[in-house]
Amino acid sequence: MNASNFVEGVDFSLYMIMGISLVFLIGITVVMVYFLFRYSKKNNPVATNISHNNTLEVVWTVIPTLLVIMMFWYGWTGYKPMLTAPEDAIEINAIGQMWKWSFEYPDGKITDSLVVPIDEPVKLNLISKDVNHSLYIPAFRIKQDVVRDAGNMMWFTAQKKGTYDILCAEYCGQLHAYMLTTITVMDRSDFDKWLLTEPDLSNQHPGLTILQRNACLSCHTRDGSRLVGPSFKGVMGTSETVVINGEETEITVDRAYIIESMKNPNAAIVKGYQQGLMISYEQIISAEGMNQVVDYLETIK
Repeated sequence: MNASNFVEGVDFSLYMIMGISLVFLIGITVVMVYFLFRYSKKNNPVATNISHNNTLEVVWTVIPTLLVIMMFWYGWTGYKPMLTAPEDAIEINAIGQMWKWSFEYPDGKITDSLVVPIDEPVKLNLISKDVNHSLYIPAFRIKQDVVRDAGNMMWFTAQKKGTYDILCAEYCGQLHAYMLTTITVMDRSDFDKWLLTEPDLSNQHPGLTILQRNACLSCHTRDGSRLVGPSFKGVMGTSETVVINGEETEITVDRAYIIESMKNPNAAIVKGYQQGLMISYEQIISAEGMNQVVDYLETIK
């Protein structure tokens, strides 16, 4: 049983192209070795000038042309069904950002990993919050670029229960290699139960939950180490040199500065960090949520 409905077609195209390439590799190598000895100076002391050979020229033109057409045909017939999702497909938003995948279901549930029912078509609406990404599920033989405002999508029907890797196949920055998650395929009854369950976050600070949900901890650490953004450890109350309109200014990191940075992240960049990597969260995180984030940062000493 294949992991998805596209595996058979993609694998056949790959094996066919590899087989043709292998035949040509062996054939050309054998001919080269034969010519090396047959037309060496010892066996052919006087060079022969062969101007043309009509039969050979027709053969090496027609055969490769037919093979290329055949490879294109099987590749296109395997790719074309991927372009149009069934009307009854389950629609899930797949959101990529540095450096985290998240998935939003029709009922509003958001998760860090993808869960789908077996033998039902699923359509992923691909959304990027920042740079280009590429959602790749190797076991399903599907990959599609995730480009901001491009409206890309991909679809599949999972045919085998289990858990499979999801990768990012487009270099998207420092922690690109860590942009990993999984897709779990289960029975419809188990899927319906899973949709109704929620993780127990009662003992977790709401500010931390917001940071995790928005992939903030992919760029900012809590242990003092450096990533693409300043660490959150002990940041509240410290003095920092920031760049505002090209000029350096000393500021004290306080509640107002953190909230303004969430709303307008490129207005005052801490010296030594790159501008333009962080998006505005003004329309994503509520005013209450931003205050909860600051409350949490005050706990990280």
